Amino acid sequence: MGLKKFKPTTPGHRARTTVDFSELTKKEPEKALIRPLRRTGGRSNRGRISSWQRGGGHKRNYRIIDFKRDKDNVPGKVNAIEYDPNRSAHIALIYYRDGEKRYILYPAGLMVGDTVLSGEHALLKPGHAMELRHIPDGTAVHNIELYPGRGGQFVRSAGGMAQISGKEGGYVQLKMPSGEVRLVLERCRASIGQVGNIDHENISSGKAGRSRWLGRRPNVRGMAMNPVDHPMGGGEGRSKSNEHPRSPWGQKAKGLKTRRKKRRSNRLIISRRRK
Repeated sequence: MGLKKFKPTTPGHRARTTVDFSELTKKEPEKALIRPLRRTGGRSNRGRISSWQRGGGHKRNYRIIDFKRDKDNVPGKVNAIEYDPNRSAHIALIYYRDGEKRYILYPAGLMVGDTVLSGEHALLKPGHAMELRHIPDGTAVHNIELYPGRGGQFVRSAGGMAQISGKEGGYVQLKMPSGEVRLVLERCRASIGQVGNIDHENISSGKAGRSRWLGRRPNVRGMAMNPVDHPMGGGEGRSKSNEHPRSPWGQKAKGLKTRRKKRRSNRLIISRRRK
């Protein structure tokens, strides 16, 4: 899949790029595998904005994705590759031999008509899934579980992949896309290969309206606000004063460490992404 450029007939088209969707084989989703998706506009159950710069956007349905990949030893055939508006990755529709249909994350290299399998008898091919202890070192994996049976929780976005570096003491050493090296229980499952739609990172919106289609609203600088709205607002002209940059609620915004000490997680991190 490559990038598609547009003729500069308008200012928005001049810088706009998108993927050409040549890998997709089906336009309409499987009706049995979609659910209504209610939008919140960034508001909590009290009706107050808790996530800024969210709202609007195109209506969409949620596609039910099989992140657990727990249908062991039942071969499935790739029936279609589809677009998913809820994530950067594409999805693949699988028809299993027993008649069940499921969506999985589409890995690069998977083709319509290919067979996928889960369990210890699966092959080292894109789309197959098994426990980390059965996967040899150096293999690229995605959709990785953090706890056995919970389903894949990380390395799920377009182009993502982690690499198995070694195994020791019931744990597998993984090099994450961020550069972090961490340990994961060997009984956790992962899918083989790299997540598809690799060119997603090279997309250029071209115009502000395209961000609004995705439900992203404008982000106003704190300095441009009034003092009642932000600690950095107000002043005659551009006033930086001598204070540190702060969040709307007065918390320091640059350099302040906010991560809580997660003992269970910290001891499994061998090398952090920031040196």
